[in-house]
Amino acid sequence: MSAPSRFFVARLASLNVFDPLGDQVGRVRDVVITFSASRRPRAIGLVVEVPGRRRVFVPMTRVTSVEGGQVITTGLVNMRRFEKRATESLVLADLLERPVTVRTDDGQVEATVEDVGIEQAPNRTWSVTKVFVRGGRKSRRGLLVRRRGETFTVPVEDVTGLSAKASAAEHSAVKLLESIADLKVADVAEVISDLAPDRQDAVVAALGNDRLADILQELGEDDQVAIMGTLTQARAADVLEAMDPDDAADLLSALPPERAETLLQLMKPDDAEPLRRLLSYDENTAGGLMTTDPVILAPEDTVAEALAVVRREEITAALAATVYVCRPPLETPTGKYLGMIHIQRLLREPPHESIGRYLDKAIDPLRPEEPLGRVTRTLATYNLVSAPVVDEQEQLLGAVTVDDVLDHILPDDWREERHEVSDES
Repeated sequence: MSAPSRFFVARLASLNVFDPLGDQVGRVRDVVITFSASRRPRAIGLVVEVPGRRRVFVPMTRVTSVEGGQVITTGLVNMRRFEKRATESLVLADLLERPVTVRTDDGQVEATVEDVGIEQAPNRTWSVTKVFVRGGRKSRRGLLVRRRGETFTVPVEDVTGLSAKASAAEHSAVKLLESIADLKVADVAEVISDLAPDRQDAVVAALGNDRLADILQELGEDDQVAIMGTLTQARAADVLEAMDPDDAADLLSALPPERAETLLQLMKPDDAEPLRRLLSYDENTAGGLMTTDPVILAPEDTVAEALAVVRREEITAALAATVYVCRPPLETPTGKYLGMIHIQRLLREPPHESIGRYLDKAIDPLRPEEPLGRVTRTLATYNLVSAPVVDEQEQLLGAVTVDDVLDHILPDDWREERHEVSDES
């Protein structure tokens, strides 16, 4: 069975890719093309996402069939991570929504690219032959040539500006964000980290503050600092307010002291104060590792109320696993710390019962000055997802979660290396 001689690229997006034996290789994420002054743009391969969220390159010459909602390839797939070269463009990521000029029978029409059609030549090479565009308004002798929003397909030879290097403003960051909306935040962060600076700036500008805060928490320090440098001071302060306190404090500590202090002054006092406390601790101590915003309830609160709190979408899995019970006030630093409760225990108890009946008091809380080694041993010894941190007055200051500990014991560049193939594979 041979591949169809022509199709539009959007048809390929998210199709599953299989090898000749029927085993799934991955999923199509984009098509790679190159431009030439002397011939049509050539489609040279697919970007395929394989397990582990790694994106690899599959040459178009390996595609043997595109039918039944799937792509069949032949030969071995090189699992080296795909990196776009300067001479290459990605259809979905780079060309969609690009403004172009189209030559029609009625004259020149301004339009935007909606899709790209590719076709296979007798020599088995693939070329861009058609462009599906959405027209704008263009006058000729005072007459309307094309209605705004009208879509039509034209030969690629009639399109000007397809290969032009567009500015960040000309790219549609929204389209890119839509294409990666189903990815986990950590994988979205990796995509954004790999973008060219102008494209990255456009995407950052299109993100809401809450979403940007989530993504920053998954980026390495260099990327965090670079992105914060592109934001206005007011927006940077808003984003810090939306971040988890421990992650926001880590980011502030990586900024020049003057800028960090300026941002703290711009933040709401209730949001800035916990960050100032966190910044007062060494980063490799329980105080430097902890978040000041764990799940805290009073002993008279019911099991049902506790389960309702941890179901909230904004609470991370690590924090949702444990409830810390304290006397009022329930904001850190709290009243006297009474004990912790594992959510698994609450799932077995009557909803109307008070949570104070089920406290686990056997685990000694950490002090803020205790070193990273003590923190990791405590989590490992008692199989904990998080551990409380209290001061000398037995007030709860925060909680250290296992994910924050991992961030500190893994190599500094673990985020950049997490999808690389190991030497043994």
